[in-house]
Amino acid sequence: MIRNTRQRTAVNAVFDELEGFHSAQEVHARMRAAGDSIGLSTVYRAVQALVDDGELDSIRTDAGEAIYRRCSARHHHHLVCRACGRTEEVEGPAVERWADRVAGEHGFVDVTHTLEIFGTCAACHSAGAPSADQPG
Repeated sequence: MIRNTRQRTAVNAVFDELEGFHSAQEVHARMRAAGDSIGLSTVYRAVQALVDDGELDSIRTDAGEAIYRRCSARHHHHLVCRACGRTEEVEGPAVERWADRVAGEHGFVDVTHTLEIFGTCAACHSAGAPSADQPG
């Protein structure tokens, strides 16, 4: 049974208000600014519980930091802007076929996967934000 604590409910409510991916530290700072005395380790535990329950999606940035967002329940992948963090959920039938084929060729079953594509969105590119191959 999932224990729905006050802290978990509060962290969940923050994600209801957010767009895109955010770190646990950002969520913690937002909650503290709103007057909640929640500890950072409690935020980390609540976020991980929400990920484990499928309520949040988690990806790793190029720097290795875990970031989170509320996502749809259907299987999908992400396009993530390195400059502003804008994220688009995308389906990838070709990726699904490729993953199934490669897994089958190597005798793997019950395969899952994640795919995040990092780049620069059109708005940031137009505004002159640095791309992945340009120093920031």
